Amino acid sequence: MDRPGKRAVPSLRYLHTVPAFQEQYRFIDGDVGPIGGLMWDGRAASLRDQAKLPLLNPDEMANKDVAAVSRKLSRAGYAQLFREVFGAHIFDDPRRAFAAGMRALEAFQLTPDQFFPYSSRYDAYLRGEVELSDQEERGVELFKDPAKGNCASCHLGVSRAGTPPPFTDFDFVNVGVPRNPRIRANADPAYYDLGLCGPERRDFARRHEYCGYFRSPTVRNTAIRDAYFHNGAFSTLRDVLRFYNERDLHPEKFYPRNPDGSVHLYDDLPPGMPDNIDHDPPLDRKPGVDPALSDQDIEDIIAFLNTLVDADVSR
Repeated sequence: MDRPGKRAVPSLRYLHTVPAFQEQYRFIDGDVGPIGGLMWDGRAASLRDQAKLPLLNPDEMANKDVAAVSRKLSRAGYAQLFREVFGAHIFDDPRRAFAAGMRALEAFQLTPDQFFPYSSRYDAYLRGEVELSDQEERGVELFKDPAKGNCASCHLGVSRAGTPPPFTDFDFVNVGVPRNPRIRANADPAYYDLGLCGPERRDFARRHEYCGYFRSPTVRNTAIRDAYFHNGAFSTLRDVLRFYNERDLHPEKFYPRNPDGSVHLYDDLPPGMPDNIDHDPPLDRKPGVDPALSDQDIEDIIAFLNTLVDADVSR
């Protein structure tokens, strides 16, 4: 409990539809790029693989190794049930016991009412059970409008294979999120969290075109979060939308100044990185033009996003 983490904790809800990581996926619009996988950088191939990462991470659960986790499992109140399910001698082999524990966590995370209940007001609306308010309906249209919010370009609101919308297309994107000075590791000017190209993920370490890429999460339940983006740079949904709306119009609101007084754009990327910053609307504005969204538009989108909060966690 003396080591602060380096990333905002992503939700464990609605991960059951995340596809396996694929580097060259062709999206509906014809773009080709990485998709899928679990964790912010997609490095976990399955729920059971994802579950073991925080258990062994020194900044999180900080277990020394799989044997330490196995010992804790063998002393747990459910150890006998564990033996009944996985075999009387399961704890004789720490690696087998650890793998069994990850299977159990995966099974738990596939429990619909706990992890993908689809119980939001918007789900009820799609089922024809409730109506949205005028403001919420305006928010839906702004969310979809490619020239306004354009949120649906990454956070798809289209049903797939008979299931409700995932509100993500599982792709990776670099929106130039500002560096978060509250993360202790960021006090080191040589430290950068570059997502797909490291430091947690290693297989794309030399692929600089992927640096700063993080997987787009679902926006289901996003209205009740208090840490946004991979580094928790923003703590309110309103600030997130203002960043998208004004990043390139008023960068001084989000980025620090260089010694010469100029704005240090995209300050959480090291110098010399290729220009892979997202410039799709509303991130396409040039200084001197109007922002894509008005203050009222932002409030309307927030109203819609509040309809995506599951009933059991609704405030």
